Amino acid sequence: MVLCISGIPIDDIPQDSRTLYQHYPHLKDGARQFCSIPAKCIGPVGLLYVNQRELAVTVPHDKNVSILGTDDCTTCHIAVLRHTASGATALTHLDGCGHEESIQTILHRISELSMGYPAGRVQLHLAGGFRDTRGVSEELTLSLLNSFQKSPYEVDLVTCCLGDLNTIIRAGMNWPVVYGVGVNTETGELFPATFPDKGPELGLRSARFYTGGHQVLDIYDCQQGLLRIGPFNYEPLRGVDLWLQQSDEFLLQHLSTSPEVEPPHFAMQVRSTLKHIQEHPFPAITIFPDGRPHYFRKDELSGQWVQIRY
Repeated sequence: MVLCISGIPIDDIPQDSRTLYQHYPHLKDGARQFCSIPAKCIGPVGLLYVNQRELAVTVPHDKNVSILGTDDCTTCHIAVLRHTASGATALTHLDGCGHEESIQTILHRISELSMGYPAGRVQLHLAGGFRDTRGVSEELTLSLLNSFQKSPYEVDLVTCCLGDLNTIIRAGMNWPVVYGVGVNTETGELFPATFPDKGPELGLRSARFYTGGHQVLDIYDCQQGLLRIGPFNYEPLRGVDLWLQQSDEFLLQHLSTSPEVEPPHFAMQVRSTLKHIQEHPFPAITIFPDGRPHYFRKDELSGQWVQIRY
């Protein structure tokens, strides 16, 4: 009873996204408007990039981060949540794993950061996924909506740019319209975006979802202004040497849920991640030997995250 649309609780989640749009046509209009906005290319200054199976939460007066963002979504979904009074804002990039736990983490953090603002509400914006041939996006959409429905926190669904509404036909094939989203943490502005700079240790961060790491990790401490990576471990990937011998097309076909529509750099990033796994099959030993996270702080001029001892 806690997922609301236009302030009214939804009794039952619709059986599919098309029914959702039929019942709430203003969500369809909002999705079409969102898809019509040209994607912005965002540089590193003020940016906190959130990778797949990660989440981050911050506040409007954060001196280090003014934009939360993620991209390279095909069947994955992006969830942005914002408290209307405090401005506490969260973003997560989700695949088929860890929905309920990550949602609870985000809503708990927003609640903590919004103490003293009893009048505000939490607004939810969903984007990503498309009408893929395997139905992966649709399954993810319904799982996410049901996870929000089970939450003890009340959330208003404001933007729902998913599935059919995030699909365009090119050369007879379905493609996503929006691959990435940014949110201005000061104003709450939401916009389609790409992010050439994805932050530090991307190979390490990506290794988790090729080696069975299902948890969605909270990567940011907004009070301290610190990006936090790890500590975590993963199992060695069997056959990683063989994977690295394969062609880019082979990697694309076997390691993507939607190989036809991946961005051009997909195979390059996968190869970089596999190389990292090859070199560090036991990260708890070689990367996190003391069991402590890697901490990074923003350099104000360059926008780069600089590793620090903390």
